[in-house]
Amino acid sequence: MSWRGSTTVSDRIFASLVYLLPLLDVLRFVGQILRLTGSVLSPLIVLVETPLRPLLSIYTGFVPFIVFIALFALVVRNENIPHFIRFNTLQAIFFGIVLSLVEIIWQFALSPVFGTLLTQTLFNAVFLGMIAAVGYSIVQTVLGRYAEIPTISDAVYTYVR
Repeated sequence: MSWRGSTTVSDRIFASLVYLLPLLDVLRFVGQILRLTGSVLSPLIVLVETPLRPLLSIYTGFVPFIVFIALFALVVRNENIPHFIRFNTLQAIFFGIVLSLVEIIWQFALSPVFGTLLTQTLFNAVFLGMIAAVGYSIVQTVLGRYAEIPTISDAVYTYVR
């Protein structure tokens, strides 16, 4: 969507860096469960997790919430920051919200019902879906395009003007 203006290389870099947050979220929650159950995706989890391990050690406790509040207040709500960066930041935040909702639903509703095979299937789908969405978003962002992900991008567009 070039009608929103051109993007500089630094805008593309900053906009793509925020997608590390959903990767950290998916590794923190889903990756941990998949490793414990011995998923077939364990090699992919290790491949994604290895370069992010220093960040994962810091990204625990209340840090994800503090990062969420800081990004939302200082980046998304700041109209002096280019639209491209604000859009991608909010989209990465929405990815994290979707993962949080899956985690809440899992903890309170589904974990007593599901067996190991169903658990692995559900979390494999969540992990692969998030890796695909984040990978697509990073590639589109580096190319200077808006990553169009149905429903999430529509919600982001309505909020970030």
